[in-house]
Amino acid sequence: MSRPATGKPLNWARLGESYALLVAMVVLFCIFGLALPKTFPTWGNVSTMLGSQAVLVFLTLALIVPLTSGDFDMSVAAVLTMAAMLIAILNARLGVSLFLAIPVALVVGLLVGVVNAFFILYFRIPSLIVTLGTGTFVNGIVLWISNSATIGGIDFALVMWVVGTRLFGIPLAFYYAIGMALLIWYVFGYTAAGRRLLFVGRGREVARLSGIPVDRVRAAALLTSSFIAALAGVLYAGTIGAADPNSGNSFLLPAFAAAFLGATAITPGRFNPMGSVVAVYFIVIGITGLTMLGIQSYVQNLFYGGALVTAVALSQLVRKREPQDFN
Repeated sequence: MSRPATGKPLNWARLGESYALLVAMVVLFCIFGLALPKTFPTWGNVSTMLGSQAVLVFLTLALIVPLTSGDFDMSVAAVLTMAAMLIAILNARLGVSLFLAIPVALVVGLLVGVVNAFFILYFRIPSLIVTLGTGTFVNGIVLWISNSATIGGIDFALVMWVVGTRLFGIPLAFYYAIGMALLIWYVFGYTAAGRRLLFVGRGREVARLSGIPVDRVRAAALLTSSFIAALAGVLYAGTIGAADPNSGNSFLLPAFAAAFLGATAITPGRFNPMGSVVAVYFIVIGITGLTMLGIQSYVQNLFYGGALVTAVALSQLVRKREPQDFN
């Protein structure tokens, strides 16, 4: 007598594809752990890697929201820098409370998103061009208001909220990043807004014919991206206790590399928050390990640039080389 089927058999190929990057991250960690047994696998080093990359996680999450709807946002790093600089100027120079300085920085970040959405959707200019232009413009404003100088002296309370306080030895910044990733994961997977976002990214004309307000969805994605980037700026200011008018730009390439590499993991073929988190820490483990082995600083550019090209190629293989529509 045959036994009734209890469920669908596991698709081992799909499972392997989903978790290959996670396995690769663990393997990479073990390799460096064996090569540097006294320094790399220590809890101090692990907690530092987890906490120090929260800003990059936030910026990557900011990127994947418009990427899911088929738009680039090249201004996220500039928004991060602007938010951090506004907090520094308002709080350190003018003596404004953090409880006012932080909301101002977030509102300014949202305004950049409004400008992006207006030019992209009203004038029908490609998002890559608009956001590259607004990002450069915002960078110019940052250099102007800061006089091209680093501003320190931010209220130490922000540092305590971000990296000074630890839970299980890990800075709170890490938990903020994981919390944001879980929130976006829920929105993408379990809300009508997330489904509309994905539908628009897969085909705008089909989505429009289905009754989805495509422009409204794209505008919401661009505003959300700028808001999360501004939150990343708040974290950045709290991480270093200051604002540097130039260093925020160094996050843009790693964020894109993590976004596209993350699209090959957990939910292959889609930009997804959990895959992005895994990708960030895969890249960081590689760079940290190579740096501790004594490789010169240029390895970061090699690693990030190579990771971006490889990630885009892998994401296209996952999509079976179907062109990604970024209009």
